[in-house]
Amino acid sequence: MDVHVGDILEMKKPHPCGCKEFLLLRVGMDFKIKCRNCGHEIMLPRSKAEKNIKKIMKQ
Repeated sequence: MDVHVGDILEMKKPHPCGCKEFLLLRVGMDFKIKCRNCGHEIMLPRSKAEKNIKKIMKQ
């Protein structure tokens, strides 16, 4: 999957605050993403994150 730091990811499932868009902060074995609505930062394993990505919006 071709993702880069700074991309906006639209996920299949929303964050508990209701937002589906996340800013990608770190790429590696884990993805660090930040909710665009409430600012909460989440670390996800790469495999789980790639399964849940619906759309990638480039910066």
